Amino acid sequence: MTNRKPIFAEKGAKPAGQYSHAVVANGFVYVSGQGPHHPETGALPEDFAGEVRQTLRNLEIILKAAGTDLAHVVKVNSYLSDLGRFQEYNALYSEFFPTEPPARTTIGCQLNNIQVEIDCIAVLPTA
Repeated sequence: MTNRKPIFAEKGAKPAGQYSHAVVANGFVYVSGQGPHHPETGALPEDFAGEVRQTLRNLEIILKAAGTDLAHVVKVNSYLSDLGRFQEYNALYSEFFPTEPPARTTIGCQLNNIQVEIDCIAVLPTA
């Protein structure tokens, strides 16, 4: 039987739809796609770099609520509104994953008034 537990991070950004911030199942944390909205104010950063950093901070908040952190991330899916910014994105991403980065896929896509969205899968440290 699958052990499935939805996670709603109290300090996380309000979900934009009908979904959990994350779901914990069988020792893994599956985090829904997160954007760059500030969790307390809902404000968007003014530039691409700010959006990337805030999005990754939003992932950190949810991972912490689920009992893990960025060091335990095994897979990241990144969605960029402009793949021409990939090198800039990669440099910013490296600030959060400086060594032993997780597996990653980066996709160009149309996003709704944001430049980046990221989801991830992490392992629970106790699993």
